[in-house]
Amino acid sequence: MRQIYIRLLFLVGGLFLYALGIIVTLHANIGYAPWEVFHVGLAKTVGISIGAASIITGLFIGIITVFLGEKLGFGTVLNMVLIGVFLDVILKLNIVPVANDFVTGTIMLIAGLFIISLATYFYIGSAFGAGPRDSLMVALTRKSGLSVGVCRGIIELLAVIIGWKLGGMLGIGTIVSAFAIGFCVQTTFALLKFDATAVKHETLEQTYRNFFSKKEEQLCTEKVSKNY
Repeated sequence: MRQIYIRLLFLVGGLFLYALGIIVTLHANIGYAPWEVFHVGLAKTVGISIGAASIITGLFIGIITVFLGEKLGFGTVLNMVLIGVFLDVILKLNIVPVANDFVTGTIMLIAGLFIISLATYFYIGSAFGAGPRDSLMVALTRKSGLSVGVCRGIIELLAVIIGWKLGGMLGIGTIVSAFAIGFCVQTTFALLKFDATAVKHETLEQTYRNFFSKKEEQLCTEKVSKNY
């Protein structure tokens, strides 16, 4: 049970860091990352918070991935909800300043991307399942036969175009984010000696079985201890 709780801490902590990294990149004020262009555009158009836009988008994509044959994990579900919740909480607390010049904005953007990369390490390392956007990328790769990079590029390009049309901020930061996030993730993983491909993610069903089997074992152990 202790191991499961540690993994849950990794998962939730990673999702919080992910939301924090997103806010830092938003407040860099030199152009949003691809998905944030879409989330902000949707939020402005519908009249909802950025967090709510992130949650709605995640849920919608999650449904699509299920229809495409991908299995959801516990981490996938929490990703859909918690990142959006954390986004709104961090924005409400107003703990991240907004950059007033290009140099400060660039530093904040790069810092935000590295925070997201560290968050990805914790989140993926928990092995509770991929996020809805990653699952969509995998599903499209499997269905189309195209490479992962091409599928990711198509998805993010569509997110940027639609988000920009809806009023999301497009700028130099959008281009930097699109090209630099891979480098930041790769560098972070290398420093932490983490191989993401070696992680075997659990489905919701597997997590349910593991949790309750561990719980039953713990209860049996406690009963035996009391008898003696």
